[in-house]
Amino acid sequence: MSLLELIALADERGLAASALACLDRCLPLLTDGDAPEPLRPLWASCEDGQEWATRLKAVRQAVESVDITDGAAVQVRAMLAAAPSDFTAGPLREWADACSYVALDVHRQFDFPGAAVDGAGLLRRCRAGDPEGGGPLVTGELRRQAQILEVLAETSGTVGSGAGLLRVLDLSTEGRRVLRAVMTRRTRGQV
Repeated sequence: MSLLELIALADERGLAASALACLDRCLPLLTDGDAPEPLRPLWASCEDGQEWATRLKAVRQAVESVDITDGAAVQVRAMLAAAPSDFTAGPLREWADACSYVALDVHRQFDFPGAAVDGAGLLRRCRAGDPEGGGPLVTGELRRQAQILEVLAETSGTVGSGAGLLRVLDLSTEGRRVLRAVMTRRTRGQV
């Protein structure tokens, strides 16, 4: 199944967690390695939406206080600002779709820095199931997003649903480390 099909089939829990995971993997753009993880409070609300709106407001305030000017970081913060306060499928699906796109676009920018690449066309194809032409970061992020949605679908409504969310958090943390390593190498190369 393509990433777009997986998003279309996801329930509220899957949509909220997959969107949050996309933002989580892009945290290196907003925080340094020693900063607390600002999205952590929202993970607890992904299971059933309890306190989602309250926790979302607190997370937004924490992230808004971070001074950023980088275009990719601004995209990530805008996606958090766009998160719906209602824990319902319609708004969450739209948000999850947008977060998926932004996370892939952030990775594309690191795959092809300064290159004249039709980013929108590439990402549209990748999300529809054709990763041809995607760099290693884009294809890795695409694979990670699909894995996360599959894990969430498999564990939805089961006794082990909490374990599914923990697995998603592990996958997201792994992706965050990859992006942080790429950013560090890029910074060293510019010095």
